[in-house]
Amino acid sequence: MLVYPSALDLSTRHLRFLTDRLAAHRAACGTRWRRLSAGRQALLVLAHLRLGHTYAQLAAGFEVGVSTVYRYITEAVHLLAVRAPDLATAVTAASAKAFVILDGTLLPIDRIAADRPFYSGKHKKHGMNMQVIADPHGKLLWASPALPGAVHDIKAARTHGIIDALTEAGLACWADKGYQGAGGTVRVPFRGRWDRLSAGQRAVNAAHARIRALGEQAMATLKSWRLLRKLRCSTTRITSHVQAVLTLHLTCSK
Repeated sequence: MLVYPSALDLSTRHLRFLTDRLAAHRAACGTRWRRLSAGRQALLVLAHLRLGHTYAQLAAGFEVGVSTVYRYITEAVHLLAVRAPDLATAVTAASAKAFVILDGTLLPIDRIAADRPFYSGKHKKHGMNMQVIADPHGKLLWASPALPGAVHDIKAARTHGIIDALTEAGLACWADKGYQGAGGTVRVPFRGRWDRLSAGQRAVNAAHARIRALGEQAMATLKSWRLLRKLRCSTTRITSHVQAVLTLHLTCSK
């Protein structure tokens, strides 16, 4: 097998943060020896999350076994995921904002045609539905647990309690037509063909689209972690991977 060097487009802050968490965990567990130091384990995990490198690629690059790579990644992802903010914390932090932007995205997964619950008719592919909340500047604030791709955005928002949480906080929210009928503080554009809307409705929709477009920056931030562009792990582990990415972003981008 050929081994080649690679680079991570992350700051040293990410590496230091994860290294410190792993070192503290090893000390708490009383670990005496590992094949890789905490710093090297952190680098391995970041390469997996940011670049989407497979276990086999990482095993060759770090000169450890595939099973060791799996254990190292699982351990680190769990440590990061438990630090991710829940919905209540995110809404409280966003309460000082003028409004938030709610949008849904599909995280592609490798599933066969028979796995209908994971097939999104909108995107014409298998994946997991993820709800994202962004601030008025498009900064990622929160990402929801993953649901099967066949779940509609408004159903996902109701399942996670997003609409109720935003309404109770009195926090205005901009969303697309997929959230039509959500109620509460969620604002959606007028439905109908462009040429059948009044001039006032078209102006409102244009302004709404300009605001909501900022939410695409949060999606881009999430998917800059290339593992999330094509997930090959069990669907039960996808939520923890997203929460791990969210923790790294929120902690190391301040």
